[in-house]
Amino acid sequence: MGADDQPARRPGAAAQARPPVTVTVQVGSTIEAYVFDDRTTAVVGRAPACGIRIADERRRVSRYHCLLDVNPPTVRVRDLGSRNGTRVNGQPIDGERELGHGDEVRVGPATLRITIPEDRTPAATAPADPDPGRALPALLAAAAHGSPGLDDFGEHRVLHEIGRGGQSVVYLARHEPSGRIVALKTLLADRAVDPAARDGFLREFACTRGLRHPNVVALHSGGSAGTAFFFTCEYCPGGNVAELVARRGGRLTLDEAVPIALDALDGLAYAHRAELPVTLADGRTAVSHGLVHRDITPPNLLLTTGAGGGTVTKIADFGLAKAFDQAGLSGHTRTGAIGGSIAFQARTQLIDYKYARPEVDLWALTACLYWMLTGTTPRDFPAGTDPIAVVLRTRPVPVRQRLASVPPRLAAVIDEMLVDNPRVPATTAPELADALRQAL
Repeated sequence: MGADDQPARRPGAAAQARPPVTVTVQVGSTIEAYVFDDRTTAVVGRAPACGIRIADERRRVSRYHCLLDVNPPTVRVRDLGSRNGTRVNGQPIDGERELGHGDEVRVGPATLRITIPEDRTPAATAPADPDPGRALPALLAAAAHGSPGLDDFGEHRVLHEIGRGGQSVVYLARHEPSGRIVALKTLLADRAVDPAARDGFLREFACTRGLRHPNVVALHSGGSAGTAFFFTCEYCPGGNVAELVARRGGRLTLDEAVPIALDALDGLAYAHRAELPVTLADGRTAVSHGLVHRDITPPNLLLTTGAGGGTVTKIADFGLAKAFDQAGLSGHTRTGAIGGSIAFQARTQLIDYKYARPEVDLWALTACLYWMLTGTTPRDFPAGTDPIAVVLRTRPVPVRQRLASVPPRLAAVIDEMLVDNPRVPATTAPELADALRQAL
């Protein structure tokens, strides 16, 4: 893929009508307005890549000063360990702070004024930290009462739990009519679900379900009832790469790690170019040209046995966790949503999340290969430091500084791909796969 190529935004995830957040930036007599009508982040600072750039010859503004986490109609500000601090209504903040209509954020010589339509307020949230285990009983009860859209759910028999996260639980289940063993994942929204958000997420699921490739976990069915959602997918009995690395004592050999990366790159090559029919919010149909995962991590690389008896790697959760969050259903701030995977996210993805290109997946996959070989992430994250600030301000450590036995040609490919300042080197999944093969 060339430097200027980029897949279209997913039609299935087209922006819903949301009350926009307007940030008016004033420096002296210069005023500029930024309007945000969809979920995104914007870094504020002196660096050219910042979404809101503030020129300041006296350097009272840090290169990456603070971050705005926008989920209309809400907005939060997070100081990124700036030298001179970030102030809200004259008071310095420590960490994150939610902003309201009329609040003023002071960044060096700049004042950022927040405007939110006064007739719209965020949806009421459910109790903090809802138990994701409540989703399954809610879905079972709704299916028993004949709720629409749950016919397929009712055809599954749950066998036992096989994993859980902050807002989801995964069960091993059997589809009784076919006898097929599947993974059934339930998710619980943290708030009353807006119909537009529900429809947006289910359209995203329908789009992703069109992916069919030997190295992508196949999605089967999905639906929702109230605040509970579910989807079923192909079951991979070999677990995930993070679990494999743990079983191997913290690192994999070249012969184990590189085939995993090559399998995943085959899946990405397909997904980045896939043409998938989708249904728009107004009922029209369109074609989505390529999907970006945005969350390639060791736990999202699943292992199974292929037809020839060898191990096959499959990419899981192709954007669904991100779609759940993007629809505003998770209750996470953007920085909260990326907390567990930030070590595998390129700097450019943090700065420009909304328009992430395929190369952010390639960066993340290379970071996974680095981690499999060395047992360490490309960047160091010292205790007490802001992980976002670490990604924005530091460079990955050359892989041979972590593990001198990595072959020099392979190390050169890894180190080159992990450049993400000012952006990730433009390449494609097949090109990266070829480079890895030639290096070995």
